[in-house]
Amino acid sequence: MLDYLNILDQLTVPELLKKTAETRIHNDALCFKKNGTWESLSWKEYYELTKIVARAFCQLGFREGEGVSIIGFNCVQWVVSDLAAIFGGGFPVGIYTTSSSDQCFFLAQHSGSSIIVVEDQEQLDKIKKIEKKLTQLKAIILMNGEDSASNVYSWEDLPALGRQFPEEDLQKRIDAQKPDDLATLVYTSGTTARPKGVMLSHKNLIYNTGKTIDQFYTDTNETILSYLPLSHVAEQEISIIGSIIVGGCVWFAESMEKMPDNLKEVRPTLFLGVPRVWEKIQEKMIQAGASSGGLRKKLVTWAKNVGLKNGYRFQKGLSKTFSYHIADRLVFKKVRKALGLDRCRYQLTGAAPISKETLEFFLSLGLPLYEVFGMSECAGTATFSTPQRSKIGSAGVRLPHVELDVAKDGEILIRGANVFLGYFKDEKATNGALDNKGWLHTGDVGHIDEEGFLFITDRKKDIIITAGGENIAPQMIEGKINQIQILGHSVVVGDKKKFLAALVTLNPETLDEHLKKLGIEPKGDVNEYAKDSTLVKYIEEEIERVNKSLARVQTVKKFTILAKPFDVATGELTPTMKLKRKFILMKFAKEVEELYKIQS
Repeated sequence: MLDYLNILDQLTVPELLKKTAETRIHNDALCFKKNGTWESLSWKEYYELTKIVARAFCQLGFREGEGVSIIGFNCVQWVVSDLAAIFGGGFPVGIYTTSSSDQCFFLAQHSGSSIIVVEDQEQLDKIKKIEKKLTQLKAIILMNGEDSASNVYSWEDLPALGRQFPEEDLQKRIDAQKPDDLATLVYTSGTTARPKGVMLSHKNLIYNTGKTIDQFYTDTNETILSYLPLSHVAEQEISIIGSIIVGGCVWFAESMEKMPDNLKEVRPTLFLGVPRVWEKIQEKMIQAGASSGGLRKKLVTWAKNVGLKNGYRFQKGLSKTFSYHIADRLVFKKVRKALGLDRCRYQLTGAAPISKETLEFFLSLGLPLYEVFGMSECAGTATFSTPQRSKIGSAGVRLPHVELDVAKDGEILIRGANVFLGYFKDEKATNGALDNKGWLHTGDVGHIDEEGFLFITDRKKDIIITAGGENIAPQMIEGKINQIQILGHSVVVGDKKKFLAALVTLNPETLDEHLKKLGIEPKGDVNEYAKDSTLVKYIEEEIERVNKSLARVQTVKKFTILAKPFDVATGELTPTMKLKRKFILMKFAKEVEELYKIQS
């Protein structure tokens, strides 16, 4: 880690990037695939490119206090545009690639974006549909390709434009910035209402990220694979601000589909996966294990038992046994290498709840997942887990500069230098999230144990209160149901009802394998599977197996199989794969109603 830790609260983002560029100069900062070959930008090139793009934005009419909206997959152009907006005295606004034209309009208009940077023609077409309504729009930048429209500029046009805007004028904008000024807007995913613009200052971003990184004993040789949406605060914390503080190197995945292959190529030293990423890796590993020979299966089963016992031993501060080192040599090292995690010191999980079963699966393979907890409103992280301090199922302990408390109703409260400035143009929402003592009300329910470990039960608004008055946290039950390999997602319902039920989807990646085992012929219409008595009986038995691990009031009595998997594109999932519960319950209200119809 670069030697700025004692002054992180005194720096702005442009000052931070300049310091790292001057210190690291010719070291690789950003790596990307071009025509099948990895290429790189040095820290000096990264800094100079950011300045010239910032000058180009200014030449196109970008003014201080305005937004730059960015929509595209992770790449050099994305992070440079993000930083260039800050250099120019404005703020970046990340837009998820799955956003519709209407959603793009709301974010760009609400943020007062005068420039929009788009990845390709597909994203450009979304903006062209709404550009006449965008009252502040002055220019559109196309990351890849060209377009004949007069207000659309290619990425290659920017250096020449930038040279027309005096460098000293840009420097004046940089010098005018203060650590407590607004640096970026991170819009919430809008699971229940219109997205809210979370205002984060330079200090929020730099100080919180730096203090978080300090807990992980990072150094300038860190290698990071960037693939989660850069519109999300977690990826910004790691791939943009974090990488600058550390001075390591960010490698951009080619796409979400190619991420597993890129993971093997890059072999990161730190890797963050949202729960759904880890679940998908788990599914593939279980599938691969099912085809192994008898002897290999026995060896892996023995190693996993050893790994799980030793994982818990290590969490209690006990040393690992001799058998663990044998299992590590015979099994775990091979698993890590096959995944591309053989150099990884920290496998992190965050942004959504993860099931105990998934945590134990990776712990049993010598790949402990370290949970972190936070939200956009606290600049990313508030609690962390490390090899030295972790407990299965806990989101870790508070960061040293963060205060943590639990309200009488169980809501988790956060206070500190990481807490946001408020919601952009929304005083009412700000007052609802921040109380007069500076506490951020997270909306999450949980408790803190005697050792300071935070355990999150559920979202406050998602708690189910049954007709019998029982408070049920659905996420824990869903985590268990989601371990049923034939299923993709589950949504537990039962608010004001006498019993719990569930909406479930089939997992397209494992479905064929299970159909074969069950002797079920593939059907053209997915709806037909819901009527297949053999399949329904199998899922009933699997859910009943899950029920045995639950308290009586938590058991799922009925379920219905939905026709299609949940997807970001169809609205059931956020871009970080969290359930849009309210949307799902509205969309499938009829199916929920059917679950509670009294059978005659």
